[in-house]
Amino acid sequence: MYVRDLYPLITTPAHFEARDFYVTHFGFEVAFQASWFVYLVGQPDGESRGATLAFMHPDHPSNPPGPESFDGRGMILTVEVADAAAAFERLFAAGAPIVHPLTDEAWGQRRFMTQDPAGVLVDVVQQIDPQAGFWDQYMTE
Repeated sequence: MYVRDLYPLITTPAHFEARDFYVTHFGFEVAFQASWFVYLVGQPDGESRGATLAFMHPDHPSNPPGPESFDGRGMILTVEVADAAAAFERLFAAGAPIVHPLTDEAWGQRRFMTQDPAGVLVDVVQQIDPQAGFWDQYMTE
């Protein structure tokens, strides 16, 4: 099977606010939009079309059975960037909520977290060198 796309579909009445959050702070573009649905694509790099993300209003009749409105629990959306400090400064200056400060983690990530209008925690990460020996405790022989 060839998978053409794979994206989270987040059910929320704040689908337009979520759209604006990702367009403003992460450079996504609207690929499709209706009163009940928004489909976003990240900036392509010339070889792929980039990341994709969708939001659906819970009241539309096409809503499949089961997905209640997202309540903010059980999901983190990780966005890997080249420069987490620059992303932090830009989002902070723009007034995005910062729910975890910019931190260099021992396992090899510089990261911070924000939260979108649908309640999704967005973990913005940059890969950096881990602290010497950090991963040794997790290696098996």
